[in-house]
Amino acid sequence: MSSLSTLSSSVRLEQGCWFKGERKIRVVADKRVRRPSSISFRVSANSAEKDIRIGLLGASGYTGAEIVRLLANHPHFGVTLMTADRKAGQSMDSVFPHLRAQKLPRLISVKDADFSTVDAVFCCLPHGTTQEIIKGLPSALKIVDLSADFRLRDISEYEEWYGQPHKAVELQKEVVYGLTELLRDDIKKARLVANPGCYPTSVQLPLVPLLKANLIKHENIIIDAKSGVSGAGRGAKEANLYSEIAEGISSYGVTRHRHVPEIEQGLSDVAQSKVTVSFTPHLMPMIRGMQSTIYVEMAPGVSIEELYQHLKSSYEDEEFVKVLEEGVVPRTHNVRGSNYCFMNVFPDRIPGRAIIISVIDNLVKGASGQALQNLNIMLGLPETTGLLHQPLFP
Repeated sequence: MSSLSTLSSSVRLEQGCWFKGERKIRVVADKRVRRPSSISFRVSANSAEKDIRIGLLGASGYTGAEIVRLLANHPHFGVTLMTADRKAGQSMDSVFPHLRAQKLPRLISVKDADFSTVDAVFCCLPHGTTQEIIKGLPSALKIVDLSADFRLRDISEYEEWYGQPHKAVELQKEVVYGLTELLRDDIKKARLVANPGCYPTSVQLPLVPLLKANLIKHENIIIDAKSGVSGAGRGAKEANLYSEIAEGISSYGVTRHRHVPEIEQGLSDVAQSKVTVSFTPHLMPMIRGMQSTIYVEMAPGVSIEELYQHLKSSYEDEEFVKVLEEGVVPRTHNVRGSNYCFMNVFPDRIPGRAIIISVIDNLVKGASGQALQNLNIMLGLPETTGLLHQPLFP
């Protein structure tokens, strides 16, 4: 058995150069990695033999399936418990045939789950169902919640936007918001992380550094965002039928999309004043992918070059956020299936304004990939572990 505790705090594990058992491992420098203090790990290609036992709640949805896909190449996390109330008793490959090669437990109901048999949990349940379930989980578990139930600190705001009272008010006080690149120090110490929404991830990654540096104004921020259909979930809905979506674009949630308060919460925190945005999402006739085109006013005397250079320097050491070469337009095709966010900034024809384009895969960096990145950090692992799949193209 090998232990990460024998490695220095400046290394990470990754598929690569020398062999350990049946898995290749390469040691490379990474200044963001910390040595785990109390957990030992061994590397195994067999899911049943992996060190960290993962519970997956809501495994029958798209984000749950993405968690399973990503963990197939994770050397330490193995799924040992999976719940899906409406699919209880079924095998995962009967729900998602593309995961047939994985050795996975059968799906069970949440009420039948024994959480004493797992070390950490990904919760992929719909909003409104998560708070009471997480409140009842053992306090020793590390939890990443992919629903919206813990993202908003203000519980009255949650009730306003989600139409029901918050059912875990005391638990909300300990939650850490999991926008990894910007809040990793807080995530490292967290027990419960609220994974950001897909739109808020694509919007906040470019805007937070610029607002924090006072390079753009807090007012008149306009966000034109577009998402693939998978962002609407797997449930059967008339609006998501092929004949309803193909060959067209559909705007939805105009002025009232539930990601608005999450975006405004994050931007207001760094601006240290209330930020109100104009946000309009659109459903695109594609399966996955997300683009946010953001229009901002620059602070007096600030140039496009300053915006570009600040974003470049803010993310120069980040694996998963890439500021492209000047003039290169980010495309959703180029991040498909990956945990990357590509972004760039352009001059608007209107003087004093800039256009920022940010693209992610809504199911990976916008959901399951960022969740895995967060749990890696929470357990003292290199945050890139299991996530270095390159984008799928064409």
